[in-house]
This record gives sequence, C-alpha cells and structure tokens, in this order.
Amino acid sequence: MADNPVMSTGRRKTAVAKVSLKSGDGKIFVNGKPVEEYFPTQNDVMIINQPIEATDNKGKWDFRVVVTGGGTSGQAGAVRHGIARALSQADPESKKALRKGGYLTRDSRMVERKKSGRPKARKRFQFSKR
Repeated sequence: MADNPVMSTGRRKTAVAKVSLKSGDGKIFVNGKPVEEYFPTQNDVMIINQPIEATDNKGKWDFRVVVTGGGTSGQAGAVRHGIARALSQADPESKKALRKGGYLTRDSRMVERKKSGRPKARKRFQFSKR
C-alpha cells in the first residue's frame, strides 16, 4: 500500500468519527489521545477493537480518529464503524468478514423526540382518577 492514508467516516446516533488509516504497529489515537485514555470504560475500547480482531489486523495499522458529537457510547460505535469502513477500503479481502460481523452496517437508531404533554418521548404523567 502507498504512503497515502485511507480516509473513512463512521456514524452512530449523533456522533461522527473521521478515521485515517496508515500502515504501522497498531496504535489508535482518538482526538489526539490514546484510545484507552480517551474512552473511560474497557467496554468502549473492546467495541472499537472488534473489526480489527475480526479481520486479524492487530498490529498492522495505525488509526487516527477525530470524533465529534454524542456521548461515549455513540462515539465508540462511530469509531468502530469508521475503522471497519477504512479496513474494507485498505484490504478488500477483509470486507466479507466485516460484513458478516455487522461492522459495515450503519446503526440507524436515533433518540425519539420528546412529545408535548408528556415528560419524555413515550412516558406519561401519573394518572389520577380523582
């Protein structure tokens, strides 16, 4: 592969992750920090590493990610989606494994809007008969 990095975008909820993939030794930087430092829970780090482990690319690529919007869970999902898209561009043979794991599919679920006359989207105020 050439020296040019592979660029891709991942999305989840309201989070958007711009991923840059370059050949290297397996480092992942999110907004300038190592992934373990940026994401507080081990579960988020595990989610991010899923497409890398599914394609047996541990230690082959370096990832630089800029992620905006949403919370930590949505950002982790967006980073995973972006990494999967970048891997499928860089290594077309890995696309089948990524598709089988569901990492290339954009999770389109969004938060339902709050309705008027209710405390949340579906929750209702307590009913009083008298």
